[in-house]
Amino acid sequence: MKKIPLRMCTGCGEMKPKKELVRVVRSKEGEISLDLTGRKAGRGAYVCRSLDCLKKARKTRRIERSLDCQIPDEVYDAMEKEMAEDE
Repeated sequence: MKKIPLRMCTGCGEMKPKKELVRVVRSKEGEISLDLTGRKAGRGAYVCRSLDCLKKARKTRRIERSLDCQIPDEVYDAMEKEMAEDE
């Protein structure tokens, strides 16, 4: 049996299989983006594929702490829009 990698959602704090989560990436240039493939280079934080978890992570600033940087509101808004289109 192959081992399934687990990651913690920054919104709800639950451990889930990596494929069920969306990765938020900070590149070396400091650019923040959603990584739907899970293959972009950079520091990553994981969040469930639901808007509720993204909003919780935004409110508690957990993604910012995980990525060690400030995230502007425009980036959060773009991530929410992209996640809403993905559902």
